[in-house]
Amino acid sequence: MILSDGTIREMLADGRLTVTPVEDNQIQPASVDIRLGNTFSIVEDSSKGIIRLDEKTNYKTMTADSYLLLPGQFVLATTMEYIRLPDNLTAFVEGRSSLGRMGLFIQNAGWVDPGFAGEITLELFNANRCAIELTTGRRVGQLVFALMDKNAQRPYRGKYQGQRGATGSRVYLDE
Repeated sequence: MILSDGTIREMLADGRLTVTPVEDNQIQPASVDIRLGNTFSIVEDSSKGIIRLDEKTNYKTMTADSYLLLPGQFVLATTMEYIRLPDNLTAFVEGRSSLGRMGLFIQNAGWVDPGFAGEITLELFNANRCAIELTTGRRVGQLVFALMDKNAQRPYRGKYQGQRGATGSRVYLDE
């Protein structure tokens, strides 16, 4: 079941769901708008020119009120909002169609597991031939919440729990 605006407001008010900071105008009929934070990360060049999945990837991270995303460039960004999901709620991260129509692809795993807490890292790619200026505080997507039939038996407690800022891949920690 997808949560309505009324249920989202109730869960925020009683603390079952955390989205902070959040303003009332971010709550849409069936979602909560998420805004671009001020942390951006890019993969540092490797002397080998190869990214290996079993080795830590190094990132250059910067804090700025805007970021110029060049054509064909990829950057990690973060949301302004810190979220905390209860063990019976999951969320889908959806980019804004208005931005996709400009060639800005906003993606992440697209799925937030029950029990997750942290800022959401977004993967941004400019598929346009022009640079796109990204501005902190701008609406870039939305969270759609779905209620599960019961609590997860093993809620999320993984390697990204509690993340803040644009968080690079931790795939090298996989077993």
